[in-house]
Amino acid sequence: MTRDPSHLLPPYDATMPQPSPRTGLEMLGWQPFFAQQIGADEMIQTPPVRVIAVHRSGLNVRGDGIETVLLPRADATAGDWILFNAAQPALSVILPRKSLIQRRAPGDDRRHQLIAANVDTCFIVTSCNQDFNIARLERYIALAFEAEVTPVIILTKADRCDDPTSFIEAASAISDRVAIVVLNALSDEPREKLRPWCKPGQTVAFLGSSGVGKSTLVNALFGDDAIETASVREDDDKGRHTTRHRQLHFLPDGCAVMDTPGMRELQLAEAQDGVEEVFSDLTALAEQCRFRNCKHETEPGCAIRAALNADVFDEARLARWNKLAAEEQANTAAMAKRKSAGKALRKTIKSIQKSNKK
Repeated sequence: MTRDPSHLLPPYDATMPQPSPRTGLEMLGWQPFFAQQIGADEMIQTPPVRVIAVHRSGLNVRGDGIETVLLPRADATAGDWILFNAAQPALSVILPRKSLIQRRAPGDDRRHQLIAANVDTCFIVTSCNQDFNIARLERYIALAFEAEVTPVIILTKADRCDDPTSFIEAASAISDRVAIVVLNALSDEPREKLRPWCKPGQTVAFLGSSGVGKSTLVNALFGDDAIETASVREDDDKGRHTTRHRQLHFLPDGCAVMDTPGMRELQLAEAQDGVEEVFSDLTALAEQCRFRNCKHETEPGCAIRAALNADVFDEARLARWNKLAAEEQANTAAMAKRKSAGKALRKTIKSIQKSNKK
């Protein structure tokens, strides 16, 4: 069972001329969005390269006839395009991004962690087993919406449960803007069912918890076992974690496919628009409340409570919305405070340096 994604895709026009052979850069995902940012001279002097893998030791980058390793830098991530300065690699410039998927870094560090850049579609992978978690899916979708990336939920291992209907219905209820694809990752289904998004020039990324089958899906698209995977555990039917870093792989037709490690913790920050889009029904209802600061508890004229009493949605969805919105606001405020403190510190240091020069 698959939700029809046709309304989310551009219409097919059989009269359109056949595309010309793709250039080396286009095979890496180069698009007009990036080309219009630089001139012909820059293309020659600092040719663009794409970050295809991020390691602690450096950034693996690839361009048209270029493949090298740059020093690691916190402001770059897999999928980025960089204007490569061969004479002074440290001065290479990151091109403005078409999209950026990021989260608040795990632990107590109040900063962003970059996950993937310049992605067109993100495949959010979950299994029809104990891994399935509505709240987690909502978080991933909020990240995608915030980054203006098309999210698609992929349900795997449906053949291992008695009836996948409940999983499909729960995933479909999250947002009518998200296509749901159910498939067997160990078959030929991934290449067929994911074809609408895996087109030449596009970049797709697989996101999800460890062991849900992201690397298996990547291998299925390529038709081989280029990426290491591990067998499932018998106690919970989960695969073992194998992917340790984010990396781009390239299909022969020029579609870039990103495999990513599983994320145990997924906290949102500076993603208010994304959260509101995931819960667009509740957001719209909240605007109809009598009081602008309505907490949707016991206030008179609360449109949220009225809809809840009419069984338009359940209490659990309201609770998840409240929790995610509160978390996003708290994280955003904490990170803003950290940025402000950092600016103040840099200003103080500059002032001291000026005084010392005198």
